[in-house]
Amino acid sequence: MPLHLLKLCVGIESIEHLARVQKARRKGRAKGSFHITRQLPKRAEEILDGGSIYWVIKGVIRVRQRIIGIDTIYRGEGRYCRLLLHRDLVPVVPQPRRPHQGWRYLDPADAPADLTAAERRLKAMPPEMLAELKSLGLL
Repeated sequence: MPLHLLKLCVGIESIEHLARVQKARRKGRAKGSFHITRQLPKRAEEILDGGSIYWVIKGVIRVRQRIIGIDTIYRGEGRYCRLLLHRDLVPVVPQPRRPHQGWRYLDPADAPADLTAAERRLKAMPPEMLAELKSLGLL
């Protein structure tokens, strides 16, 4: 069973903003996105068995990315962990989270479910339209 990571997305305003930042960081790299952190997960094997990193944006888990690799890199005199991430950002059912430092393990049972295409379309609707559809009993 895969194990996930939970990480705050500091300075990011939305899923779209995260996508723009990651695209700018890639700049023509053939591989997917990456995130560099200080600590190497001790349970890396479980994470690589289909795990994802769940991003907390503005106090809410909003999106996940599949982790496709974990390696060690050296910068200056320090050793760091590079998480290689699939390029696709998968929106999830929003779930509030308190702030924390670094990353945390996230058990699959506690991970929010992916949003379906229909749910994504509903979220994109103007709030007034959603309210009207609900008042008519159509949602």
